[in-house]
This record gives sequence, C-alpha cells and structure tokens, in this order.
Amino acid sequence: MRSALDRAQNPLSFMSHPAPFSLRRELLPDHEQKQAALSYLSEAWAEARHDGVDGDCLAQASLFAAMAELVTTYGEEATAKFVEGLATRVRNGEFSLALAKQ
Repeated sequence: MRSALDRAQNPLSFMSHPAPFSLRRELLPDHEQKQAALSYLSEAWAEARHDGVDGDCLAQASLFAAMAELVTTYGEEATAKFVEGLATRVRNGEFSLALAKQ
C-alpha cells in the first residue's frame, strides 16, 4: 500500500488503476453523506499522522481546503458570513471533543 506522501506526489496516479467501486452511485441523503465524508477524512488524518504529518499542519491544510471548497461552491460573501459565526460556536464548545464534566 502506498503512503499518503506517495499519493500526494503523484495525485493522478489513481487514473491508471481501475476504481474498485462504481463511480455512478445513488446519492446518499445529506446526513449520510456527511457521516461518510467524516469517515473518509478521519481515515486520511490517521494515515497522514501515521506517516508523520503534524496534526497542526493537517488542521491548517484541512481548513484551507474546506474554505476553498466553500468559496468555490457558495462564493466569497456567503462563505465569509458563514465563518463570522464560527468564533461563537468554538467558544460554545461545539467543536470540543472532550465534554466538560459538571
């Protein structure tokens, strides 16, 4: 199995290998797509960490990729409005994995 670094250096190498699944699949409902996406991202993070990529670097690269996708999909103004609310959501613990004990 190739490492994430190998795949990153040759991002189109997947085109030389047949896909192990059908590319024309029925679309999943939105919540199932989000769960599947999170699963894919978790696997990619675990593999990158295993290959020695720092978590902070992964986080920053992931945020950049996410912002670029949102801008491409919704435009700069809509994305800017979305991120304006993130500070409050962070402060409210929405992204904290460890729950505070009461």
